[in-house]
Amino acid sequence: MNFKLQSTFKPTGDPDRSSAKRNPTGQANRNNMQPAKFKLVVPFKPTGDQPQAITKLVQGLKKNYRAQTLLGVTGSGKTFTMAQVIAKSNRPALVISHNKTLAAQLASEFRQFFPQNAVHYFVSYYDYYQPEAYLPSSDTYIEKESQLNEEIDRLRHAATQSILSRRDTIIVASVSCIYGLGSPAEYSRVKISLQPNESVPRQKLLRRLANLRYERADIDFRRGTYRVKGEIVDIYPAFSLDRFYRLHYEADIIKRIEECEILTNEPLTTLPMVDIYPATHYLAPTEQFEQSLNQIEADLKIEVATLEKANKLIEAQRLQERTNFDLEMLRTVGYCNGIENYSRYFDSRKINEPPYTLMDYFPPDALVFIDESHMTIPQLTAMSAGDKSRKQTLIDYGFRLKAAADNRPLNFTEFNKRVNTLIYVSATPADYELNKSEQIVEQLIRPTGLLDSTIEIKPTKNQVDDLVAEIKARVAKKQRVLITTLTKRMAEDLTDYLQDEDLKVQYLHSEVDTLERLEILRDLRLGKYDVIVGINLLREGLDLPEVSLIVILDADKEGFLRSTTALIQTMGRAARHLDGHVIMYADTITKSMKQAISETERRRRVQADYNKAHQITPQTIIKAIAEDRLAGNKPVEEIPLLKQLNLQKLDRVEVAHIIRDLENQMALASANLEFERAATLRDQIKELKTLT
Repeated sequence: MNFKLQSTFKPTGDPDRSSAKRNPTGQANRNNMQPAKFKLVVPFKPTGDQPQAITKLVQGLKKNYRAQTLLGVTGSGKTFTMAQVIAKSNRPALVISHNKTLAAQLASEFRQFFPQNAVHYFVSYYDYYQPEAYLPSSDTYIEKESQLNEEIDRLRHAATQSILSRRDTIIVASVSCIYGLGSPAEYSRVKISLQPNESVPRQKLLRRLANLRYERADIDFRRGTYRVKGEIVDIYPAFSLDRFYRLHYEADIIKRIEECEILTNEPLTTLPMVDIYPATHYLAPTEQFEQSLNQIEADLKIEVATLEKANKLIEAQRLQERTNFDLEMLRTVGYCNGIENYSRYFDSRKINEPPYTLMDYFPPDALVFIDESHMTIPQLTAMSAGDKSRKQTLIDYGFRLKAAADNRPLNFTEFNKRVNTLIYVSATPADYELNKSEQIVEQLIRPTGLLDSTIEIKPTKNQVDDLVAEIKARVAKKQRVLITTLTKRMAEDLTDYLQDEDLKVQYLHSEVDTLERLEILRDLRLGKYDVIVGINLLREGLDLPEVSLIVILDADKEGFLRSTTALIQTMGRAARHLDGHVIMYADTITKSMKQAISETERRRRVQADYNKAHQITPQTIIKAIAEDRLAGNKPVEEIPLLKQLNLQKLDRVEVAHIIRDLENQMALASANLEFERAATLRDQIKELKTLT
């Protein structure tokens, strides 16, 4: 997704978002925050079940319901309903999704709904992450390895700075929002506020920038650096994409502040003030830094003595050597590898006290939506136990101090304590959500009047021949088919067989590259393929209105992929087509099948009765491919770099250099799940290669 971030914030007051319980002396002065309101910009009004769902949810908020559930069928416009609730309540919102792809899709949709407000994307900033671990059985120590994604790190900074400075903010996040992030009070307290005609000695400013982990880079000017040229100081904020701040000095007075474009260095606008936040979310308070190191040393002595008393001499020596090395690094350069394992000391937290997370950056009245809650809630509950087991092994064998255990994700109880208002969103909410909700709002009616798919159960005998006949009947009508299998091998073998039957078919599973996966789905819509065979990739979040038939093989094999929830989600992929139909090949009817069929038939009755009462004729969703979010389907837009250059006047060496740069950008966009931009960059590269 192509997120164009606002690069200027105008916060006032103390933007700390921590609760009084966690930060009794640092509560935010919310009365001074920007009073901007959410402005929903859409060319249509709520229809179908949306108006009553919106009204009930908003009323629930007014009644101070802590938890509600939006049970919305596939294609009913749940995201639009969420946007309406945010706009009508005018409260900051956190939307949690269970994977990066859906989070990126949601962020893109919310940006379209709220073009004048701040919508941000917050996911894990690692392209690759191998946590530190120890395997006692083989005496194997695995050192932490990670590859930081600079672009996602920038998006994370943009998100936190926005929620600290303005109320009209929506952050769409993955479950990484429950991992340690550093104190919002400290992050906000140390920010540098600058305005014209203010006396700020340059040397003092440069020292403060260094304390915020900004580096001086007079030549290699990049995000998180500053440069000095005579009476001018340029600062490239940690959150900015292509803008930087230019301060014009006269003696020690800042006479003018400009926002400039990074490529051309040309000023774009004059600013009345700017706030410079730290270049890292984790920043140890300078006034208690030495005190924290002294406490680490004191705890080290105690824990080494404990290990020696237990005759764990190797573990004691290991712990002493590793911790003393870290202490020396911290005293020398203010940083060490694995500094997060000492976060409890720098945050002044007590033993077992949970870390600060993105949740602490939000005000108490924020709305929290848990999208696809039947998938997201289990993820939120599972994170803590695995992390605890790994950390405890490191502690037991002398690789880390006991404080490392407090560098962890929130457990589910701690997560719930940080949320005052929850709305679960799913077509198939689990018992947990239903039991916790004070109100369950159903959104069964689609704006198009479409009913849930019809369902047919067929025996497995001769199922492949029957399947071929069903596919050909749909292909004759220029409709598409999705087939779900239980294994990758089965998906590939079935694809080969169907290709031998002269059908245009492709398989889709987790080993297919992400960008290629999106291309395959786009080609399905375009008609290059008529059939896609997959496993569980054909469930949540796919918007394919051309699909009229869903085929579920081995439907009677009870398990995760054939549970009630999985079956309902899978069947929902055909609910965007007037002829939506589901075929289950099974020799017995399992409990999951029976429940899924019963629920689908109930929804069909409600939908049919509504259509009859309101004289609605169901219509297949018609959605232009150019409007979809699949890779490669957007009109090609020029990359900013190319707009500035006359390509015909460049020699081959310069063109080759530009191609390499664009290839790096394409790889980064793909890693960030910005598939539209990646495809656009790919097309630009192809165009440039014709010049070499």
